[in-house]
Amino acid sequence: MAMASKAEKASKPNVFMRIGLFIKQIIDEMRKVVTPTGKELLGWAVACFIFVLLLMAFVTAMDFGLGKLVMWVFG
Repeated sequence: MAMASKAEKASKPNVFMRIGLFIKQIIDEMRKVVTPTGKELLGWAVACFIFVLLLMAFVTAMDFGLGKLVMWVFG
């Protein structure tokens, strides 16, 4: 089994070929990216804004509620 791994290392492309392959793969993946329309972009932005507001409200309620609980328990 040790000989097989040495043979694989010997056939491994050099560092410049690997970097070139990596860049080619990046370019191939970037060609698959689809730009959202303005309507889609606005919809996702509004959804994120609403989610952040809801999360802020939840954290504020937890902070207030746990603060009141601690004051009730410990005086």
